[in-house]
This record gives sequence, C-alpha cells and structure tokens, in this order.
Amino acid sequence: MQLQCPMPKLDFDIITLGHGSGGLLTNKLLDSGVFHLFDNEHLQQRHDGAILELKGKTAFSTDSFVISPIFFPDSNIGELAVNGTVNDLAMCGAVPKYLSLSFIIEEGLKMTEFWDILVAIKWASEKAGVQIVTGDTKVVEKGKGDKIFINTSGVGQVHDNAKISLEHVRPGDKIIVSDSIATHGMAIMSVREGLEFETTIKSDTRCLNHIVSGLLDDFGEDIHLLKDPTRGGVATVLNEIARDGNLGVELNQKQLPIQKEVSASCELLGLDPLYVANEGIFMAAVGGEIAEKVIEKLRKIEHCSNASIIGEVVENHAKQVVITSAIGGKRVVSMLVGEQLPRIC
Repeated sequence: MQLQCPMPKLDFDIITLGHGSGGLLTNKLLDSGVFHLFDNEHLQQRHDGAILELKGKTAFSTDSFVISPIFFPDSNIGELAVNGTVNDLAMCGAVPKYLSLSFIIEEGLKMTEFWDILVAIKWASEKAGVQIVTGDTKVVEKGKGDKIFINTSGVGQVHDNAKISLEHVRPGDKIIVSDSIATHGMAIMSVREGLEFETTIKSDTRCLNHIVSGLLDDFGEDIHLLKDPTRGGVATVLNEIARDGNLGVELNQKQLPIQKEVSASCELLGLDPLYVANEGIFMAAVGGEIAEKVIEKLRKIEHCSNASIIGEVVENHAKQVVITSAIGGKRVVSMLVGEQLPRIC
C-alpha cells in the first residue's frame, strides 16, 4: 500500500467500550478517522443510511471479514474488506459504486492499529473507485472478539455487456484463472506458522473490477461465468460449476499457475493448493473460441501475467471434476469438506 496519512493527535491510545456507546467517545472516534478519511457527500450526511441514485440493473453483495492475523505481508484486514466486496460485485459483471462499512471492535485495540486499517480501507476504495457511504461501529468486551471484525456491503451497476450466469456455461467452454493460485492463503499460513522462505509470500488481495470491466468491454456475452475462488479455492468453484450445471469439468495440473514458494509451503504443511483461498484472482468460463484472446489480453495486465487456461467444460462425467496429473494419471477432485484453513478471510 502506498497511501500515507499521518494519524491525528488523540487523547486516547486504545479503543474502549465507551467508544461504542454512541455518545461523545463514539463521535470522537469517528471524527478522528472515518468521516475525515472517507469524506464524500453521502457519508457527510451522517444519517442512518445513504440515499443513492442508481440506473438499470443493480448488483448487491455483502461480506464479513474475521481474518487472523489482521495484519499480514503487504496488507491487512481493511484492504481485504474493500476488495472482497468489490470483487464479489465484479463477479456479477457489475461496476462497483458504493460500499457500507461496519466494524465490530474488541476493546483494547490500539488506535495505531485501527488507523492503519482505516488508511488501508481508504487506499483500497480509491483504487477500486468506490465510495463508502454509510456504516456502523460496535465495541465488544475484551475476550469477546479478536481485535476487529469488518463487514462491507456494496452495490454496483451491471455492465451493459454482462450476461454472467451458470446457465450460459456449456460443453466446450474453457476454464481460465487470471493469475497464480493459493497465494493469499499461504501468505496467512506462513505468518501463523512462522515459515520463512527466500522471498516473503504476499497476499494477492486486490480489486478486480477494472480488469473484469475491460474483458466485458471486449468479449461481452462470450464470458459466461465469473467466480472468485476465495474460501474453498479453485476446486470448490469447479465443483459448484459441475454440480449446479450438471456438467463435467476436466482440469490439467500442468497448466495450474503456482508460485514456487507457495507450492513449497503447501507441500510443507500438507495442503492442496486447489483448496487454498485466493483474494486477488478470478476464474472464468468463456467460449472456447475466445479463450486464447482472453489469455493474451490478461497477460498484458499487471498481476495477470500468469493467466492460464486450466481446464474445459465437458459432457462426460457430469457433476464431477477430473484432473489429469503431471504424470498423466487421472483422479476426481472433490469439493472441500470442512475447513482446511480457518479464519483466512
């Protein structure tokens, strides 16, 4: 993150229960950061909600973030909270416009930590081109939370060329992933487990809406489905396509883009990268005739240089995902059962 905002001088160093009372301390907390950093005409109304003007089809999404730790290599829970909802809207083929922002803070959180989170939210929202227009803050007793939980909800206008729906996916469609997989999940796990590699594994969290809008400008209806493989990873998204579309999916292990350090950390911890969460990539089912053109466009975009066609939708073995291994064997890739990596987003 590149945004630098000096923290204002405050007469408190930590957040207490009083900061969630709705009274003077709450107003001090909000005035010292939220209303100043996220200044816009909607938020400055300081009302119970925001009155917005939207035209045409509108997408709406909500997401909650309980990640542990709240700070991780090159990012934190604040940036993740913005990007998570922005990307959910982008997967609907929408251009995100407005977000709500709600905090549940555990008493004792240092104001320096809260400020760093606010600055990350400001940076991420500016990069995504969205405005924070309403929100809420609650404080719970020490031991009743885990420093901070965040909820963001968002609305956006659906792109005129978007026809994103599972019902449009058909045999012959190619499955594309926009960049290397499993990076976010292993960045979190490397911090938790104290793993050290030659280079630090950084979370891939970023907004995807500008990339998706560009693809919809160029390819429109030929992009049949968009998904961001967060919890449950790539394998879960593919299984959802196969199960809900009554289709088969064939996957090629050799085509899966995985960073060397990520692959090593997965092997060390006994994790399958197909099931590890991602926060800055998307998957797409696109018409076979445009797949190579989509890849060509993506590889010219920052953070998409490893875009790859990883599989294909087929008529055979309906409701199953089958992977061809690097040595030519085949196996069924099942949906994730339970939680492989808890508190990852």
